[in-house]
Amino acid sequence: MARKWQKLAAASRRRISWPRPVAEEGHFVVYTSDKRRFIIPLTYLKSEILTELFKIAEEEFGVVNSGPIMLPCDSRFLEYAISMIQRHVDKDLKKALIMSLASCRYSSLANDHQEQHNQQLFICSF
Repeated sequence: MARKWQKLAAASRRRISWPRPVAEEGHFVVYTSDKRRFIIPLTYLKSEILTELFKIAEEEFGVVNSGPIMLPCDSRFLEYAISMIQRHVDKDLKKALIMSLASCRYSSLANDHQEQHNQQLFICSF
């Protein structure tokens, strides 16, 4: 009788299926702000463009210990950045893109500060 119950219990257990691999060997996964998934070769980590994107992501989202890596750009921008990395574009063009990333970051920080200042003024006006 006990064996019958064990067999019945074993048959009714849910099968555990392992999720698909996160990325192939030598690659990593990132997500963009529009929730699109990218599988990128590890060799691209040497790129100044991705390094700057990771710095901005760390400032904006903090360091993620678990869960997906989110980049603060949309999928079109990341596709463009990846194409630049693949084509080994001129250093000046890379620097221009990085400078535009930095200026966007600082202008968004300035806008956040301005909004906080406006909110403080609004609260003080009551």
